Amino acid sequence: MRTIFYTAAALAAAGPACAQDIAVKPLIEARSRYEHVDQDGLDPSADAWTLRVRAGAELSQGPWAALGEAQGNLALVGDYHDGLHGAATRPLVADPQDVAIYRAQLQYRTKPLTVTAGRQRIALDDERFVGNVAFRNNAQTFDAVRAELAPLKGVKLDLTYAWDVRTIWGTDGRGARQRGVGGDNVFANLSAATPIGTLTGFAYLVDQDEAEVQGYRLASQTYGARLAGSRALGPKVKLGYQLSWATQSDYHRNPNRYTADYWLVDATLDVRGWKLNTGYEVLGADKGAALTSFQTPLGTNFKFQGWADKFLTTPANGVRDLYAGSGYGWKKLGRVDALTLQATWHRFESDRLGQHYGDEIDLLATVKVKKTLLSARYAWYDADRLATDTRKFWLQLDWTY
Repeated sequence: MRTIFYTAAALAAAGPACAQDIAVKPLIEARSRYEHVDQDGLDPSADAWTLRVRAGAELSQGPWAALGEAQGNLALVGDYHDGLHGAATRPLVADPQDVAIYRAQLQYRTKPLTVTAGRQRIALDDERFVGNVAFRNNAQTFDAVRAELAPLKGVKLDLTYAWDVRTIWGTDGRGARQRGVGGDNVFANLSAATPIGTLTGFAYLVDQDEAEVQGYRLASQTYGARLAGSRALGPKVKLGYQLSWATQSDYHRNPNRYTADYWLVDATLDVRGWKLNTGYEVLGADKGAALTSFQTPLGTNFKFQGWADKFLTTPANGVRDLYAGSGYGWKKLGRVDALTLQATWHRFESDRLGQHYGDEIDLLATVKVKKTLLSARYAWYDADRLATDTRKFWLQLDWTY
């Protein structure tokens, strides 16, 4: 990481003739969020009011750029279990207080090739398998070298070698919730534009070299394909669709021996401001033993299978998620740039044994005014055969420079 900052300093001190060619882009953003969790079996409930600030800068000259960004997360109201401190007598809110380097990277970018080295954000496709976990305040980054190559129009090759995953638990992370998980991770992604959408083939080798993190049992190799596209059906009517399949098995030090499959079918109809969405996602099971089902330890899992976070780790018998939702959006209502309302219903079942886990309803309202985004979010998980009834509410304000 020091090399990155030394390079940035060298660019800044390169002399008067060179200085005028250096572009400086400030990076500033802030988030204030209140999160309330009421979970059966845990009393009292959790209340978290956090303030997250990120600040840094990107210095660029020609194809080269050096970026440094720090972040701090402060609990203004800390009546919650953050996963690291205190007894787990309250529900979990995974936003521990933290001050750390968020990103520190050196980048070379041209039209056909971009190479990024250092601590960086990586979000591949829909982030199901590799993502940034942006909803959590500390987010997830990677110490990695990434190359993005576009040799032909519509074709992209994306290759990453990551030796450390910087987790949402921050600098105090320990035990099963480490601040960083080392390993030789490889992410390969090849996509091509076709008349029916973008077709992507991928291979994700997840290496977890920390014995305290599930005894290496999250190390896996995943291979699959994804098709994502859209088609106009008429004036102001558009159909979007996603199809995805993958197979996963044990990798490297994983003591388990298993094979499990993944399926996704998703469709969204956009009609004059209305969005109607339905889909079916399956994270398959093998023999029904713990951590022999399809796992996504590096994905942005909050985006999938409900916001109550009951399936961040896939149950031993897998999970099938049937969901349907609708939403409506307005643009330019007085001083409001955008207003959206959204509701989604989920029915969760196991992949084997036919168990009904529970149902969930998720609601979201957002208001955007210039650089400020205000959102209110609600999740209600009605348990049957897995976990307990849980209700969550968030009120969040995001501002970006």
